[in-house]
Amino acid sequence: MNKSNYDKSPCTIVKGFDGEAFEGYADILSEIKKKCGEQDCTVITLECYPGVRIKEIVSHFEQAFSQMEVVYSDDYSYSGEEITRMIQRELTDDRVFGVLTCRNMEEFFAPEQLAAGRRKVETIQESLLKGRKKNAGKSTGEYAAGGIILVIGTGASLITTGDILVYADLARWEIQLRYRSGELANWKMDNYEEDTLRKYKRGFFVEWRVADRLKQKLFPSMDYLLDTNRKDMPRMLTRAAFMAGIDKTVSGPFRVVPYFDPGVWGGQWMKEVCDLDRNQKNFAWSFDGVPEENSLYLKYGKVRVEVPSIDAVFLKPVELLGDRVHARFGKEFPIRFDFLDTMGGQNLSLQVHPLTEYIQQTFGMHYTQDESYYILDAGEDAVVYLGVKEGIDREAMIADLEKADRGEISFPDEKYINQFPARKHDHFLIPAGTIHCSGKNSMVLEISSTPYIFTFKLWDWDRLGLDGKPRPVHIHHGKQVIQWDRDTKWVRENLIGQVSVLEERDGYRQERTGLHEREFIETRRCWFREKVHHSTMGSVNVLNLVEGREAIVESPDESFEPFVVHYAETFIIPEQVKEYTIRPFGESEGKEIATIKAYVRK
Repeated sequence: MNKSNYDKSPCTIVKGFDGEAFEGYADILSEIKKKCGEQDCTVITLECYPGVRIKEIVSHFEQAFSQMEVVYSDDYSYSGEEITRMIQRELTDDRVFGVLTCRNMEEFFAPEQLAAGRRKVETIQESLLKGRKKNAGKSTGEYAAGGIILVIGTGASLITTGDILVYADLARWEIQLRYRSGELANWKMDNYEEDTLRKYKRGFFVEWRVADRLKQKLFPSMDYLLDTNRKDMPRMLTRAAFMAGIDKTVSGPFRVVPYFDPGVWGGQWMKEVCDLDRNQKNFAWSFDGVPEENSLYLKYGKVRVEVPSIDAVFLKPVELLGDRVHARFGKEFPIRFDFLDTMGGQNLSLQVHPLTEYIQQTFGMHYTQDESYYILDAGEDAVVYLGVKEGIDREAMIADLEKADRGEISFPDEKYINQFPARKHDHFLIPAGTIHCSGKNSMVLEISSTPYIFTFKLWDWDRLGLDGKPRPVHIHHGKQVIQWDRDTKWVRENLIGQVSVLEERDGYRQERTGLHEREFIETRRCWFREKVHHSTMGSVNVLNLVEGREAIVESPDESFEPFVVHYAETFIIPEQVKEYTIRPFGESEGKEIATIKAYVRK
C-alpha cells in the first residue's frame, strides 16, 4: 500500500476573524473582561450543553475576577430523581432504546424556582452596587471596577440571559468518551458508574434533544460560543466569527471530523488506510460523515475551534440540505456514511432495522434506518448475510434465536440466513425489515439514512462485548419487523447487483447502484479519468472517493475554493453549491478513479 494520505483532522479555514478567536483561559477571560468594560455590575450567563466541565470553568473565572458571585442553574431545576420520573416514558426499561422526547428545557425548571433564581441575581446585583458606591473613592481593586455575577449551567439562560451570553458547546462523541471513562454522569444525576449504554440512551433520547432546542433559540442572541471539548484548553469565538465559520463551511465542499472506535468484531483495514494507532487491538467502525454526531474544525489564524457539525444543520438548513430536503426532514441531516471494518476481524451481529411505522409508533422517530453496504475491500472468503432462505419455518427460526439468546444453542444461521459472496465495489441494498450483517474480512462503507441507533440485534455469535457483558439482543422487537418474503430469490432480484449504466463515454462511466425503491436515498457511482461535472439535483450530496489516491473538487464559476479529497474520505456538497466538478488530482492524474454519491430522491 501507499502511505496513508487520509486526513483525520479536516479544517475549514475562516479568514478575516483572527482577532475574534481566542484560545486558552487567559485569552478568553481577557476578552470577557474587555467586554465587561467599566460597568458597575456585569451578569455573565454561561449556558452549558449537558456534559460541560462546569467546575473547571468556575475555577478559572474565580481566579480572574476577585469580586465574583456564582449562581448555579442546577440549584433551580428539578432534582435528578424528579426528572427521571418525568421522563420515564421516554427512558423505558430497555438498556438501549428509549422514545425521542418532545420536551423543552423549561419543563425541568419550576416557574417559582426560576423566579427565585432571578431574585437571587437581583439581590446580588444590589449588593454589588452598594459595594461599588462604598468604594467609589478607591483607586485600586477590581471591586471598584465593577462586580461580576456568573450564572452558569444547563438552563442558565432560563434564569437570565445576562449582559454577556456565552454558549458552552460540546461534541456528542466527547460526551460519550466522558461517559465511558466514568468522569461524566447524566445531567442532574449521580450515575457515574452506570452502564454506559444507559447513560448514552438518556443523552440521546432526552438530554441532547432538549439542549439542542434551547441552543437553537440562543444562537441569535449569544455573544460568544465556547468550545469545551479539550480539558483545560477551551477556545472561544465571537458570534460573528462563529457565524462566518458556519457560512464558509456550507458555501462549498467540506468534511466533518471523523472518529474511530474499537469493537468486538473490529478489523485492521482502517489502521493502515486511515493511519490509526497500530497498538490498538482493532478498529471496528468510524463515523466519517454523520453530522448528527461528528464535529467541524473551524480555523481562525492559529486557533482551531471544534463545534458540533449539527450546528451547521441548525443554522443553515436550506443552504445545506436544500429547500425540498429541509421541507421533508426539517433540521436533520438525513444521509449517513460510516465505516464497518471486519478485515481480520469477525462477523457483525445478525440484525434487522425497524419498518417506518414501527420506528414512528415505538420510538418517536419519523423515518427509519434504511441502509446499504458498499464494499470498499474484501477478502476472498468475504460474505454478506442478507435475507432469509426460501421455505424456512419462521416460528422455528424465532424459537432458535430465543434459545441461542438463552445460551441453550448456537444459532444455526446456515439453516435460515442467506450468504452471498462480497467483492470489492459490490453494493448490497438493505431496506428496513431485511435481516442482514457483514461477515468477517470485509470493509464496508455503509450508506444509509441517519437514524443509526435503531438496530435490533438477533444473534451475536456467542460472544461478549468489549466490556465483558453480553451485547444487547432485541428479538422481541426484531420478530415484529422481519420481512419474511425477502428470501433468496427476492434478494437476488432486488438487493444484489442492482447496477445500471446511465451514461458512458471514453474515460467516463456513470452508474446507478441503488438504493431500493423503498429507500429515499439515490446512489450514483462515477468512474472517470478526466473532469466530471456534477449537479446537486436539489439535495445535499454526500460522496466518498472509493477508488483512487486523490481527487479535486472545483467550482465551475469559482464560487468556492478547490477542495482536495483522498481515498476513502467522505465529503459533503451543500445543496446551494448547485454545480461542481471532480477530477483526478496529484498522484491520480491520468488514472481511473471513482466516487460514489448519495442524495435524496425527488
